[in-house]
Amino acid sequence: MERLTSTQIIPDAFQGARDDVAMQFAMIWGQIKAPLIVPLLRLAVAICLIMSLMLFIERVYMGIVIVLVKLFGRKPDRRYKWEPMKDDVEAGNSIYPMVLVQIPMYNEREVYQLSIGAACGLSWPSDRIIIQVLDDSTDPTIKDMVELECQRRASKGINIKYEVRDSRNGYKSGALKEGMKRSYVKSCDYVAIFDADFQPEPDFLRRTIPFLDHNPELGLVQTRWKFGGDEI
Repeated sequence: MERLTSTQIIPDAFQGARDDVAMQFAMIWGQIKAPLIVPLLRLAVAICLIMSLMLFIERVYMGIVIVLVKLFGRKPDRRYKWEPMKDDVEAGNSIYPMVLVQIPMYNEREVYQLSIGAACGLSWPSDRIIIQVLDDSTDPTIKDMVELECQRRASKGINIKYEVRDSRNGYKSGALKEGMKRSYVKSCDYVAIFDADFQPEPDFLRRTIPFLDHNPELGLVQTRWKFGGDEI
């Protein structure tokens, strides 16, 4: 009879043991799969349903709020006192508050003329308004163009100031803060801030200043933005 060697027996035994281990793992996984996976899936479904319900409730709530605001909400001119600025022959322009208009700029080649022109076109007594152009441009050509535009407006009797600084610390807010340090700002009662690409309507100050002038508790009036990309 042919005798089996150890090299023939050990590999077969090892293969059999490995198959047994794999079968045991498969049996264990089959036993715990349903109790483990199914509850997790049910929990995930429940969470999704709860989140969907919350979103639905939020939509309904916001819809109700919007409808109520439109029906019963008071407009600013009804909630706060507002009266148009009226000319006084005896007092003259002194009845108008002194307003500082700040326009921060940074390499605004395309819009600097439009924004400066719109600010200079505001319907407000010329001796009661100061237009302050805060130019942080790094392009010397653009900086010269902005300065020349300010000089051109000033030659027409407009009280416009061209201001630059040595560094751009704080960027736009830093420029606004630096502009407030000028001595002539102390004579101003209110400050209007326009972005370089913002073109206010001529009656902007006449529509906004009365809110501040007649309501001492107000510290800020924010207006609606209107974009005009085709003109820029």
